[in-house]
Amino acid sequence: MTDTARPIRVLWLIKGLGPGGAERLLVAHARLRDPARVHGRVAYLLPWKDTLVPEFAAIGIETGCLGARRSWDPTWTWRLRRTLATAPVDIVHVHSPLAAIGVRLVARTLPRAQRPRIVTTEHNVWTSHARATSSMNAATAGLDDARTAVSAAVRDSMPARLRSDTEVVHYGVDVAGVRTALAARTAMRRELGVADDAILVGTVANLRRNKAYPDLLAAARTVCDASERVHFVAVGQGPLEAEIRAEHARLGLGDRFVLLGYRDDATRVMAACDVFCLASHYEGLPIALMEALALGLPVVATDVGGIREIVTDGEEGLLVPPGAPEQLAGALLRVVDDGALRARLADAAARTGDRLDIEAAIRRTEAVYAEVRGS
Repeated sequence: MTDTARPIRVLWLIKGLGPGGAERLLVAHARLRDPARVHGRVAYLLPWKDTLVPEFAAIGIETGCLGARRSWDPTWTWRLRRTLATAPVDIVHVHSPLAAIGVRLVARTLPRAQRPRIVTTEHNVWTSHARATSSMNAATAGLDDARTAVSAAVRDSMPARLRSDTEVVHYGVDVAGVRTALAARTAMRRELGVADDAILVGTVANLRRNKAYPDLLAAARTVCDASERVHFVAVGQGPLEAEIRAEHARLGLGDRFVLLGYRDDATRVMAACDVFCLASHYEGLPIALMEALALGLPVVATDVGGIREIVTDGEEGLLVPPGAPEQLAGALLRVVDDGALRARLADAAARTGDRLDIEAAIRRTEAVYAEVRGS
């Protein structure tokens, strides 16, 4: 078998395998790849971010931790070099800027015959990165062989000299798989203790600063005061859990706003909802938002990042400025109080969800692999 006839050997490299958006995209890509074209395995930096390791194992994808003690611990680069020298690959596809910096430098230390091509995917706007990360990412990005961004907003946030050769690939979700969760809607509402006539507003977002939970909680307090029908549920874990739970208690939200923590059935929880909400201060293109659209949920979200690329204000949902909980509450009350509006937004959301299937993005990514390898 010639080099170009065999499957392309790809190492997917990411900072961690926690339950975040980029990580879940990687699971979907690995599961839906064309095995005749791509043979993949995964490497990740941080050992404590391993939630999704069993999901890769279940689909037969090897994972390996590079054992970084913290994000900026450089020792992982030596382990990566050893991995690439002993088990060569054609391409390293990197899904985090910090990892991208390291692999670009490591690759240049390998003999040319062993040197992999480098493909990077940018998942978030550059203003979200630490200044040192952005600076080093920009300084080394010229070593990429191909570069993609998950939204036009992400691409447009990059330095001007990098934009022209960065391709936007809207990743999407496994629409058919997501929609199987709708069969569990009634059972999940029962599990959550939500009455048939209640309006359930849901979010799936890790407990991090950019997800702006204080804004969401403040908006929820206003909405709950205005309507007894409305309940909130949130799926997510993260470093701000204690702070967010304290604010939840201070606002007296009680069981009107349930913080579920991490759930491996987050789409089933979303399927039980009537409205999906995001209060984020910045985003790339949220996976949970695409799943919500696939489920036909009306959206109330902040107008940040790539959100407006898939949600048009007044069509699939209502968009409000970030950092304005009173406007977020007002938009939620509009949707909650107007059944006809809610139904119209839901229909448009489902139609948009139809075109968010990840299959096309995976096929395009595999084509990029082939172009880079020269096959």
